[in-house]
Amino acid sequence: MTHVRKAVFPIAGMGTRFLPATKSVPKEMLPLVDKPLIQYALDEAREAGIEEFIFVTAAGKGALEDYFDTARALEQQLRDNGKTSALEALEQTNLPEGSLSFVRQKHPRGLGHAVSLAHRLVGNEPFAVLLPDDVISAPKGALSQMVDAHAQTGGHMVATMRVAPDQTGSYGVIDPEASVGRIIKARGMVEKPCPEEAPSTQAVVGRYILEPSIFDRLAHINPGVGGELQLTDAICADVGTTPVAGYQFDGERFDCGSVQGFVQATAAFALARTDLELELSEFLSGRIKSHPLAA
Repeated sequence: MTHVRKAVFPIAGMGTRFLPATKSVPKEMLPLVDKPLIQYALDEAREAGIEEFIFVTAAGKGALEDYFDTARALEQQLRDNGKTSALEALEQTNLPEGSLSFVRQKHPRGLGHAVSLAHRLVGNEPFAVLLPDDVISAPKGALSQMVDAHAQTGGHMVATMRVAPDQTGSYGVIDPEASVGRIIKARGMVEKPCPEEAPSTQAVVGRYILEPSIFDRLAHINPGVGGELQLTDAICADVGTTPVAGYQFDGERFDCGSVQGFVQATAAFALARTDLELELSEFLSGRIKSHPLAA
């Protein structure tokens, strides 16, 4: 199968749930411990072998472009002061010249529309889509897992996780036909179904590997849920022509598009670090014991 070399990052959203912080700072630049959300998604993509990174942005997102540029003066200052660890952390944000591209989404018309804007940069090859709001903690990156599985199946592949039945209305949901291991052959998908109409509890989360045929589908679908162009509708339109599969990734997903999920992710990622876990766990234990709800 063709190697997946390119990834699209739809990051044009306004981040209104995080106002006033996102009044002047892109949501994707909010720090999860000591790295911004976008860095986690980009690192996951690099681990999976992605070589070209396409950001679909909007006005007010210039900080993202600066973040992945070289800061020569700062690097030199760190080098002169012997701050090796800080210099190494900074160098992780650098990308090879020409590997990062930006496309503007002028009007918010949905995820499907955002992905369609990357057509000319993607070209005629399979590509990945990563939503930085979905941060996934895993021993092996979720996208790496999917790239390995996609090499066997081809077609369109979406990351899935099992959710409670009453939560299906918040996700796209797989309509399963059969499963082998972590791979679910799909008859289609339903966008945000009510629990009594959901075909399963396998919810789609923000990782996709798509064949270039998706662009033709996106060009011809009508607005769906919320009056937006839904990526799941375009994928479903390809069923019968292109294989569609869900992949139940091994890992824990945090919804960092919500304040609650962002706070939970911050605690989980901090507790996973040896330099932070002891003091933080002691602090949290003390707070929990003294909290009124603990009584």
